[in-house]
Amino acid sequence: MHQALLETARHNMIMQQIRPWSPISDRVLETLQSIPREDFVPAAYRNLAFADLEIPLAGGRCLPPPRVEARMLDALAIRANDNILEIGTGNGYLSACLARLGGYVTSIDSNPDYSAEAGKRLARLGIHNISLSRGDVQHLPGGSFDVILLNAGALQRRHPGLEQALVPGGRLFAVIGQAPAMQACLIRRSAQDQWQCQALFETQIPLLEEAPAQAQGFSF
Repeated sequence: MHQALLETARHNMIMQQIRPWSPISDRVLETLQSIPREDFVPAAYRNLAFADLEIPLAGGRCLPPPRVEARMLDALAIRANDNILEIGTGNGYLSACLARLGGYVTSIDSNPDYSAEAGKRLARLGIHNISLSRGDVQHLPGGSFDVILLNAGALQRRHPGLEQALVPGGRLFAVIGQAPAMQACLIRRSAQDQWQCQALFETQIPLLEEAPAQAQGFSF
């Protein structure tokens, strides 16, 4: 696709898909405008990079529709110095957005092929405030985070280990539930021993195979 057509499609994505669905901060919109989404999709789907649909990736995962990505990023209210954990590097597109919005990103994936390909794309964009490594919800890196984005699949129930990895004031985005009743949720750690969960919108994505059912109950 010619560059002028790409820019028109990118503009239409923001104005026709993202803005009408939900108010999104200017910082998130500017980030979506600046990251070349078309460079992160499989070549066969390049012409659909800005369409309002899921795009299949190698390995069985999908890239969410742009409006869903925008809502995820906006809900996390990422600040310029935030320390971010992304679980599920995938194609690296959201990794790039997180790195542009925040201070430093630790991105893990159970599939090393995803990490390797994402690393090449991020390097071409000059994005270096990120580390890529192997991991999943059962093998989290040490430390605490201002922001956690679960981007590899859905959880059946809330995950205490993820919530404990937030600093007080930290935010976690995850899809929780079982089909057909799944909710995209924002969980805030409001104090050392307090968390608040807000259901944002309904969606359906595959459950994480490596995530066992947690003992903790869940209610919206």
